[in-house]
Amino acid sequence: MEAGEENTIVQEIDSEHEAELRREEDIAEALLFTMGRSVSPSELAVALNAGVKLADKALERLSLRYQERNSGILIRKMDGRYQMYTNPAAFESLIRVVKRPKKPVLTDVVLETLAIVAYRQPVTKAEIEKIRGVQSDHAVNKLVEYELVYESGRLNAPGRPALFCTTEEFLRRFGLESLEDLPGLNAEMQAELESEVEEEVREALGLPPEEDGLEIPEESEGTDGTEENGNN
Repeated sequence: MEAGEENTIVQEIDSEHEAELRREEDIAEALLFTMGRSVSPSELAVALNAGVKLADKALERLSLRYQERNSGILIRKMDGRYQMYTNPAAFESLIRVVKRPKKPVLTDVVLETLAIVAYRQPVTKAEIEKIRGVQSDHAVNKLVEYELVYESGRLNAPGRPALFCTTEEFLRRFGLESLEDLPGLNAEMQAELESEVEEEVREALGLPPEEDGLEIPEESEGTDGTEENGNN
């Protein structure tokens, strides 16, 4: 085979490969637009009839393409899922046509409650009230109404209290990709949360409050108070 023919074959293969990559991105784009919500790589994998890794790469390429051209629509990755959103640079122009969307106002009380859920989730309303020192029904209900937290399940305890976690809307609202992107707690708040955890553990074990730190009694190795010997 002559060099010219070999180069032509290579170019045709490259061209076919690029066309296939673009087809994957086009399908990803169509899926994101049609669904109108965040899409997981596994959902795109079904549309492509391919593996999840291939689908994830297609979504990453599409997101990068949008970012490079600074399009009016961008793609954000949140907790392993992808979603289209309006480029903030276009807001000023859009406001001339439509009214500015009214975002829920988060008061200091609601923000404080949201912070507790974000860092302690899953958490019960009773735990929130224990940390805040006041009833938190209104704040929790507002967060559920704003779709920033949701009831994720029930605690296996008397009364089966509801457990609350943050939502995907929480990540979107605060520009986070995942909960791992939450800023670190300051030393005072970290110490307060650790104190609350210690107190909860003590209550669960039926131990009295202790100021010098949590000390869980060691379990006796022998049933009669003596150490068991495996060579008896």
